[in-house]
Amino acid sequence: MTHAQSLLALTATRCALVTIVVMPIPAPSPDARAVVTGASQNIGEALATELAARGHSLIITARREDLLTKLAARLVDKYRVAVEVRPADLANPTERGQLADELASRPISILCANAGTATFGAVADLDPAGEKAQVQLNVLGVHDLTLAVLPGMVERKAGGILISGSAAGNSPIPYNATYAASKAFANTFSESLRGELRKHGVHVTLLAPGPVRTDLPEGDERSLVEKLVPDFLWISTEHTAQVSLDALERNKMRVVPGLTSKAMSVASGYAPRAIVSPIVGAFYKKLGGG
Repeated sequence: MTHAQSLLALTATRCALVTIVVMPIPAPSPDARAVVTGASQNIGEALATELAARGHSLIITARREDLLTKLAARLVDKYRVAVEVRPADLANPTERGQLADELASRPISILCANAGTATFGAVADLDPAGEKAQVQLNVLGVHDLTLAVLPGMVERKAGGILISGSAAGNSPIPYNATYAASKAFANTFSESLRGELRKHGVHVTLLAPGPVRTDLPEGDERSLVEKLVPDFLWISTEHTAQVSLDALERNKMRVVPGLTSKAMSVASGYAPRAIVSPIVGAFYKKLGGG
């Protein structure tokens, strides 16, 4: 092989590698499905709506079948995509396993592992069953479904996984301990997985939002969280869904929408935990009624 031929071969190899890395997530197709967990409300509902607007047929799941059915009807009517409803409690190992088995057998193009829940207050004062269920949902709900869809994505050399972590998973948060720890898993798992899959054509993006809501309640209708967090710090679920799916398309490691989440990310990265943890914990103690 001549020197010129060697250079051409090397250039072709590099181009092939670049093509694999920057390959877009799969385009919508009649057979493939994008999956959204926690789709009955908030970010999950917004993600399902944005995916449908972009032409993706869906499998949507959450506990409330009535809300899922209404959402499905709305998306089918407006965007003319197929929407399959799968009511399931992902904190329940049996129901989670049944959904995982189905997803493993289907051509899943995108997984939005979004379902999650949070508790506020001292762990010693909280219901142990609720704390355990939170770990099942926030940790194993992400892990099990990712493991279910991953082999197919790797085999097809195409796919997108959007994992809803949280800025709360960046550092210890007293009075929000189980949630912060579970989101620390989601954050680390997502970014670690991305490092493994960058040459397989599978995109992995972490969504780490701050306070998010669909609309702006008024007066007594506001929750304690909404009363404590200033209005300008909230971001809309619609904006969050749009920037998250745009980031997944670009294979961005982490998307951090909103001033609060950006501030928490910076603080956790540069400020000593011994200083940040008590300050943040005092705020979360108020959320727990303390």
